[in-house]
Amino acid sequence: MDYQDYDKTDPISIERYSKGMIGKTFREISDEDDARAKEGGHMLAEAHASFGVSDVSAKKRNKGNLGQLIEEKYFHYKCNSDERPDFHEAGVELKVTPYKENKNGTVSAKERLILTMIDYNKVVNETFYHSHLWEKSKLILLVYYLYVDQIKSNLDYEINYAQLFTPPKEDLKIMEDDFNTIVNKVRDGKAHELSESDTEYLAAAPKASSSKDRRSQPFSDIPAKPRAFSLKGSYMTYVLRTFVIPGKKTYDPSREKYERIGLGDGNETFEEHVMGKINAFRGQSVKELAEKFDIDLTTKPKNLEAMIAYRILGIKGNHAEEFEKAGIVVKSIRIEASGKIKESMSFPTFKFKELATEIWEDSTFGNYLRETRFFFVVYKYNDNGELILKGCQFWNIPYEDMETHVKDVWERTVNLINGGLKLDIVNGVHKNNFPKISDDPVCHVRPHGRDSKDVDILPDGRECPKQCFWLNRSYILSQLDDDLKD
Repeated sequence: MDYQDYDKTDPISIERYSKGMIGKTFREISDEDDARAKEGGHMLAEAHASFGVSDVSAKKRNKGNLGQLIEEKYFHYKCNSDERPDFHEAGVELKVTPYKENKNGTVSAKERLILTMIDYNKVVNETFYHSHLWEKSKLILLVYYLYVDQIKSNLDYEINYAQLFTPPKEDLKIMEDDFNTIVNKVRDGKAHELSESDTEYLAAAPKASSSKDRRSQPFSDIPAKPRAFSLKGSYMTYVLRTFVIPGKKTYDPSREKYERIGLGDGNETFEEHVMGKINAFRGQSVKELAEKFDIDLTTKPKNLEAMIAYRILGIKGNHAEEFEKAGIVVKSIRIEASGKIKESMSFPTFKFKELATEIWEDSTFGNYLRETRFFFVVYKYNDNGELILKGCQFWNIPYEDMETHVKDVWERTVNLINGGLKLDIVNGVHKNNFPKISDDPVCHVRPHGRDSKDVDILPDGRECPKQCFWLNRSYILSQLDDDLKD
């Protein structure tokens, strides 16, 4: 196919032409273009000579030039710093992004999709539909390549999907709310406190060449990290599974699609709508709610309190589309009649050798907390021993707690794993010197395996029961709204 065989003013023509990349690696695309240019003579070869595989780093951490290779070696337009969409005549932005195959046979986006840098000084004067972000995101040509850990060079990843994407109408209201949340924080002089967990689908992702990079913001003297508007990894997984891969089902295999909570009137945000539905049942007992929503308590269903929340929201299963796309994690919380919480909040176990090599700014646990928004559904026992629905709240960890307490516990844990970890068995009980619940007001480390024999290997070769990070129960209680604790 000749490189002029697509109409640069027509999105459909651009998409049709892009299908020619499917099944090819980046190296093959570049080599084929070089060969075609050579066959076409001196002038064509000279026109194609500006970019090649030598410009693409083989390091897997450096992915930026893969998009440039596609631009110049496949579509044959010169990459530049123009703020308009890549195919500006057609209003189409090109985005090259990885996905991965999971052990259970499903696929997921490997990472968030960076859309465009946030200019703190300009964005405060924009609205969603009259923003640079909207110009770069309203119509995207998504090129998905398969990430394989064993492949050593970026050039050898294979492209498997190429498709136009525009956010569905039902998602745009939430994205607009996300945009306003980010911009309002900048207007309040808090750009330095931005977090990906502030929002649902659209996020302010850190984007810097160094952890020390900072930018000025208009309403504060405190420098802020450079950030970019991005679509969350959870949302990109939804896009991949629902729109890009034909015929693929979503999270629940028993249904063709997972269910939507839906929005109320146009004046409500998504979060206000969800909270309003839950709070309409405040004061009712778990038993009353189970009867109301036909939940059989004799089967002793797992996660009963979360199940009730989903039924209130009109969800039959345990997968709400908006929650899945936003990466929102539902947590049901029980408060004792005494006003205390029994259980701390656990997270997935970590691998000692992997944690030992991480840096805080790009750590697995740190990124999880930065990116995740929690939906707390709170119940409290009354004096008669009945569990009563108190209400709900959306929550993400405050910036100061994240960058002080959590960071400190994380760093102490990494340092111990890399040297200084004490292991002992006293009266059959495993002991260690990981940070304990009494050592920090926010979080700690303790086992979370099946039993004491469920172990992992430390960098020095010793075995140790699997561990995970926990948010302290007293800290979770302190983060709840006052009316949920009364």
